[in-house]
Amino acid sequence: MDIQCGAAEIEEIRRRLRLLADGLPEPPGDIDLAPALPRTGGVPGQWVNASSRTAAEAGVALYLHGGGFAHTDPKAERALAYRLSRAMDRPVFGVDYRLVPEHPYPAALDDVTAVYGSLIDQGVPASRITLFGESAGGTLVLSALLALKEIGVPLPATAVVVSPLTDLTLSSPSLTANNGRDLISKDVLEHVRAGYLAGAQPDQPPQSPLHGDLADLPDLLVVAGSAEVLVDDARRLAAAADAAGTTVELDVYEGLPHVFHLALLTDAPPPITTTFLRRLADWTERRRA
Repeated sequence: MDIQCGAAEIEEIRRRLRLLADGLPEPPGDIDLAPALPRTGGVPGQWVNASSRTAAEAGVALYLHGGGFAHTDPKAERALAYRLSRAMDRPVFGVDYRLVPEHPYPAALDDVTAVYGSLIDQGVPASRITLFGESAGGTLVLSALLALKEIGVPLPATAVVVSPLTDLTLSSPSLTANNGRDLISKDVLEHVRAGYLAGAQPDQPPQSPLHGDLADLPDLLVVAGSAEVLVDDARRLAAAADAAGTTVELDVYEGLPHVFHLALLTDAPPPITTTFLRRLADWTERRRA
């Protein structure tokens, strides 16, 4: 699905993404930070529930933040988790996975699969779990699906990836075509890759999801902006998953940059971010067990 966005709104999105560095609005007063489940596989993180339902009733969404596998912003992640919880009407656990350079691959992936396994062990049905990740977090979502499938663990019902890095060989044409148009560059991604892989092969799964067996995965929603350097990573992943028989939908937002959805964290977020949340809510609801 191609989603149009006017020139003025594109510029407003870019402006608001730059403003994120200057601070975020305080989270809503009704935010519920109580643990929805007692255990998370020994991995730290943040529980956020903006719905009226419990994990037993609604299931759980795991949120994997971006940041090049190296950075975290707990306040921003908590604010986004709140909006995701409202959109998907279930508790969200933001996984505080280990970061590079101290903890290169596969540390972060191991943390994600540990949290997921803990949900299953505590009785949350896989059919009521969804994974959501942006940028590097999107990479981890896809890597986790491949790793869990390999060991025979029941897979979640759905997965959503926004602006994912899917091919760590950095071979997508948009890395060159959109260089200079986006908020990140191929040079940045080369640095990210070196720190994350630390000697692991960039053309092997699960660390490089595009190179894995994408058959028999849960329903996927893949989201990107057409102006980002990783848009072809999203397109290629969606095409490969579809060819493998996995149900996948690709949403490309015209003219928007990497992780454009984060503009919804600012005061009076632009309308296109409401479109993003409504699309997420509708897509998730249609697949609710």
